[in-house]
Amino acid sequence: MNQSALLRPDWTPATVALMVLGFVVFWPLGLAMLAYIIFGERLRGFKREANKATDGFFAGCRRSHGRYRPHFSTGNVAFDDWRKAELDRLEEERRKLDEMREEFDTYMRELRRAKDQEEFDRFMRDRKNTKRHDNGPVAEFQAP
Repeated sequence: MNQSALLRPDWTPATVALMVLGFVVFWPLGLAMLAYIIFGERLRGFKREANKATDGFFAGCRRSHGRYRPHFSTGNVAFDDWRKAELDRLEEERRKLDEMREEFDTYMRELRRAKDQEEFDRFMRDRKNTKRHDNGPVAEFQAP
């Protein structure tokens, strides 16, 4: 059994022991563990949605940074021109990085999908191979 299965948000002996230990050591720790046990399954979706909303908010702030902020001048024209050129260059680099991140996310999604498809095909192939020759009931499937 791996560690993630041991500490899944459910009433397992490990999570109950951690909750009791948390209450004994410092009661907020026990309360946090109790909340994890009860609401842990909902946290995955909440975390994903919160991260997506936060990323969208900050991406919007980056895009609107130059448009809505009044131009701040130092009084030195050469420095202001250099600073504007550098800020434009950095904005272009940020845009490229955002595009590369989106491409990588798409690539990883497709890679996961291909892996899942391969595992499913292997399961179906193994399931078909475990059937009896007389078309009887399917034999018990044992993981490799």
